[in-house]
Order: sequence, then C-alpha cells, then structure tokens
Amino acid sequence: MSAFILEMNNITKTFPGVKALDNVNLKVKQGEIHALVGENGAGKSTLMKVLSGVYPAGSYEGTINFEGEACHFKDINQSEQLGIVIIHQELALSPYLSIAENIFLGNERQSRQIIDWQATYAESRELLERVGLHDSPETAVMDIGVGKQQLVEIAKALSKNVKLLILDEPTAALNETDSENLLQLLLELKQQGITSILISHKLNEVSFVSDSITVLRDGQTIETLDAHTEKIAEERIIKGMVGRELTSRFPDRHPDIQETIFEVRNWEVYHPQQSDRKMIDDVNFYLRKGEIVGIAGLMGAGRTELAMSIFGKSYGKRISGELYKNGARIEVNTVAQAIEHGIAYVSEDRKTYGLNLIEDIKRNITSANLKRISWASIVDENQEIVEAQALKMKLNIKTPTLEQLAGNLSGGNQQKVVLSKWMFTEPDILILDEPTRGVDVGAKFEIYTQINELAQQGMAVLVISSELPEVLGLSDRLYVMNEGRFTGELTKEEANQENVMRYMTGSEVEA
Repeated sequence: MSAFILEMNNITKTFPGVKALDNVNLKVKQGEIHALVGENGAGKSTLMKVLSGVYPAGSYEGTINFEGEACHFKDINQSEQLGIVIIHQELALSPYLSIAENIFLGNERQSRQIIDWQATYAESRELLERVGLHDSPETAVMDIGVGKQQLVEIAKALSKNVKLLILDEPTAALNETDSENLLQLLLELKQQGITSILISHKLNEVSFVSDSITVLRDGQTIETLDAHTEKIAEERIIKGMVGRELTSRFPDRHPDIQETIFEVRNWEVYHPQQSDRKMIDDVNFYLRKGEIVGIAGLMGAGRTELAMSIFGKSYGKRISGELYKNGARIEVNTVAQAIEHGIAYVSEDRKTYGLNLIEDIKRNITSANLKRISWASIVDENQEIVEAQALKMKLNIKTPTLEQLAGNLSGGNQQKVVLSKWMFTEPDILILDEPTRGVDVGAKFEIYTQINELAQQGMAVLVISSELPEVLGLSDRLYVMNEGRFTGELTKEEANQENVMRYMTGSEVEA
C-alpha cells in the first residue's frame, strides 16, 4: 500500500483569462500534517476546491488518487463520503442553530425520518470532548467566540468520519491563545491517525506543526520541504513563496511627523443590544500628520468597536465624547460625514463591510467617492477606468481585468481593493483594522510599503492588529487596550512584546 493517502498529479485549472493552476502536483503522506503555502493568488484554495469537488471532475485536467483509488468527484458530498472534509476560512455555521444542530446539519441523526435528539446530543458531547470544547451542545453558535466556532467546525468534520481534514487559514481570525489551542488539537488528531492539510500565511505556525510543506507560486508547484530531514526556517519558506529573499519583513521607514490633526476625547460607547454594557470607557488619543499609530490588544479588548464607533458611529449606542480635526470640533454621526471630514476606515471584515462581492473591481474602488469621477451626477466611465487602473497598478492587484468580480479575487487581492477604495477618497485620517489578515508575506510587504508612503505624504494612519510583530514593526507610537480602556501609550523605543503584553493583560496599568 502506498505511503501517500493523497496524490494529485498534473492538476490544471483555467478560468476565463487566467490559468489558476498549471500542472500542480501534491502528495500527502498518511497521518501527517502537510502545509500548503504561497502568496495570495498562488492557487492554494483553488487546488483544495478541486480536491473536495467544489470544482467537479471535468472542469480541470489531471488526476486525483485517494487511498490508492482514482477519484472523480462531482460535488463536495462525494468527497465527504470518502472522508475528505474541508473547513473554509469563512465558517459555514448557522448562528441561530445550536452547536449540536450545526454539527449534524445535513447529516442528521434520525429514526424513521424523525430527528433523534437524544442521539444527536449524546454524539455531540462525545465529539466536543474530542476537540476540547466544554460548552453545552444546546448552546447557540452565536453565543460562542470565533475560536470555539472553529472547534465546532472540526467536530462537524469528525462526525463525518474524516480521514483527510483540510483547514483553510484556520487561525486567521483567532487570538494567540485560541490559535495555540487549535494547533495543539491538530497534533492530537494526528496522533489519532487523521491526516491534515493546513493552508496558512502564519509561517511560525506552519513551522511548528507541519511534517511537510508544499510551496505554490503563480499556480505552479515550486517544491515540497520535509521537516523531518531539515530544519525549515521561515526565511527559507518565504524564499520559495516569493522567489526571492525578504531580508526585512518591514520596509525602511523615515517618519516626518508633523502637527496633531485628529483628537478623540473622553470617548465612551455602549453595546448596541446590552444597553448597560460599556464597550469603550473614557478613551483619549491623538494622531499627527505623517505618523503611524498602532493599537494593540487581545481579542475582545474593544479595538474594532472603537474604530467603528469613530467612523460615523457605525457601532454602538449611547456614544459620547468629542472628536477634533485640526483643533476644531467636528460632528461625525454618519459614515457620509466621516468621509466628508477625511476619515477612512478599512474594516477587518472585508467581505461584509469592505466590498461588494458581486460587483467588479473598478466599481468597488470608486464607490466611496463617485463625485470625484462624476459631472452633473453622471459617472464618467472612462475616468473611472483610468483612476481604477492607476490604483490597480500602484497596489499590484493581481487580476487580468478591472471587470473581474471582487468575490473571485484571492483574499490578499481583495484587501488591496479595499485599501484602493479608501485611498480613492483621498483621506487625511486612515484607520486600518487588521490590514493584513489572511494575506501572505509578499503581499504584506507591499501593503506595509503603501502604508509608509501614505504616512510620508502627510496622512495620519491608525493601525489595529492582532499580530504583535506587525503593530510593533509599523508603528511610530503605540496605544494598548484592555477591556475597553487604553492602559498604556508607548513610543517606538519603549514598545517591545513584553511591555505590550503586560498592558494588554492589565498586569501593569498607568494611573
């Protein structure tokens, strides 16, 4: 019997105008954790959709062998019947159903065509115990955090007798603790004989858990590295991904910081549904022209709530406090008012708040500032193409045409479209919430370079990031949040991971 549970040979997949996969080969050994890495648009997710039957047999060239048998999956149900289960980055859970109902949705435990609730809850408890989740199976999914929702997805996969588990960016939305727990679970599943394919841009996680690492670049297999025969440094993986060595993860920065442009005073925000729950508590901060300011904090510290409440009161109720621009108080009660005052906000949730996924790239880029390309309320389509093309080139958005739908782009290129959209409004204050979530190291460097250039042009940039190295590497000055309050303000010289972590956990709080 072959040592390989999966063999994908010479897989080629073409979309109109672009070859997404070009003779890709992937071999995965029985019982290993096999990482699949590459820049955004390299073809990782496309390859897994071919494997799982999302792209059915006949829509691609090449062969798939699973457990020694040739496979021609017509849909995802056929691949799941053989034990191949994929968990996408956007979790496929119904928030209004219970954990147990989500686990067995489409795979119900029934007797005489009636759901057997006793069996459903009993099996759910066993599966939740296996993944280390101790919540009641009757709990609604909306009432648990993202980290626990990931565990529900894995429990759901285990209920289908999974043999090959595919995880697409499983820790992208998780904090450090939840990420560590998930990686430990993968190692435990490995001990139970379950093979995993891990797609991740977090190379420290890849190095930690993987037995083998396959690198894709521009739709082609570059190499497969064996972690058992050599110690694989992150720089080694990056070189394969981008075709060159990145000597520094962050571009050189020579800040030209000028006068204060924006101030937030005594800002308080209450939860939109729980009127007595204060989410933001007496926050004060300022931004200067040409300055990149970071906000660090653990998941749930209130960073996104703060940003959205400032951006036209997009979040929260009973919002109080004052906003000042260039020393004058301003009213920002709507998103339109925020844009008029030169404030832009790049959301952490690009698919919900950042993009129109069924619209093309150029319309997404220009949508927040149509008056810039309009005369007498009529859009100049030629000017729209010129402006969108310029930003496409500036941010290196990888797409054959501006007519490409935003929903068909890779995550990193979608993020570049969102950034282009807000750059098109020509803001004075740019708020970036998790600007590189789900983005590979090559695209991260491009985004970091663009952020530096915007600051160099005199823009004030506020960066929120869950990745401490990122917020430390970008920021000229840093605020730290804990439970809705700012617990520390650090200069670049004062900021290091130890100091920031103390403030994040509330173990050291300034008076």
